Amino acid sequence: MRILALEPYYGGSHKAFLDGWSALSRHDWTVLTLPPYKWKWRMRHAAVTFAQEVHEHLSEKTRWDLLFCSDMLNLAEFRGLVRRDVRELPSVVYFHENQLTYPVRVECERDYQFAMTNLTSALAADAVWFNSAFHRDEFLAALDAFLKRMPDHQPAGATERIRAKTSVHPPGVVPMPARRGRQPGPLRILWAARWEHDKNPEEFFRALGILRRRGVAFRISVVGEQFRETPEVFAQARRDFTDCIDRWGYQESRADYEVALSEADVFVSTARHEFFGLCAVEAALAGAVPLLPTRLAYPEVFGLGQSEDAGRFFYDGGPETLAKRLAEMARFLADGQSLTDRAEGLRNRLRRFEWPNLAGVLDAALEEAGPAPSSSV
Repeated sequence: MRILALEPYYGGSHKAFLDGWSALSRHDWTVLTLPPYKWKWRMRHAAVTFAQEVHEHLSEKTRWDLLFCSDMLNLAEFRGLVRRDVRELPSVVYFHENQLTYPVRVECERDYQFAMTNLTSALAADAVWFNSAFHRDEFLAALDAFLKRMPDHQPAGATERIRAKTSVHPPGVVPMPARRGRQPGPLRILWAARWEHDKNPEEFFRALGILRRRGVAFRISVVGEQFRETPEVFAQARRDFTDCIDRWGYQESRADYEVALSEADVFVSTARHEFFGLCAVEAALAGAVPLLPTRLAYPEVFGLGQSEDAGRFFYDGGPETLAKRLAEMARFLADGQSLTDRAEGLRNRLRRFEWPNLAGVLDAALEEAGPAPSSSV
């Protein structure tokens, strides 16, 4: 099939998703993108910009079989602005995130117009894909509650119409290089996430403080994307743990990022918000043992309750419990045992997310969403 893909925010996980899939896909992709800058403005203007680009820069003879876009596009607006043959294409919208449950510090800061954009895009699409069942269920529940708050003209049955065309299609990851022998030293702990409050860095650093007071030796790498406003806890933590820091801050290249993953004994998440957990999957495939909270998409993605060994990769509670689990791993490592070997079964299960294994699965799903063979142009 010939796919027209539109990505208003071509960066981070959105870019990795399109690049990873299209590189191995059996379909022919035309990908139109905008730089990852000022996401609110991207959601406001991308439909107009992409419609103009289709009209001005793509030949009238160019034909596609399916339109694919992310949740950052107002699909309804785009279809209303673009030429007829594009407007009538079967369409799939992929929700990496959504603007109803994406965390804000104060709820009054949430701009519900962006939530309405998600709603109209989902209604306009022929198929609505989510990166996890957790994400799908959370969005639909929040959407239903949101629509009930409308003073009048509530769109009757909108949530159920969207639910009927949803499906779950997780994103893929690039295969990780084979891990080399571990360098001597204490437990190496990796925290890798956006430096924002929804990733709950305070809990991570409190756990480290508990470990230090108990005399447990460790090294840390704290990496991830940073923005203009960064929680103060990072500056304080850098001062508190300066003697045990291996890596600190955003890793400028993919190679540096992969090295950070390959050096870690354990990957820790303290997130209060996560729709899938790409970094956790990548770290586990790179050889680190994941230590994850029993919430969000993590139980689904890492098979909690589905595999006998899955429970060892989760913790309940707050920093005390997290510190206890990290101390256990430190003792295990000090006894000369291999943490990497403990996660071999998990890595084998997670390989289903590697692009060479996943691209064909997503290709087949697109074919199901596309036009019947007789109607393909």
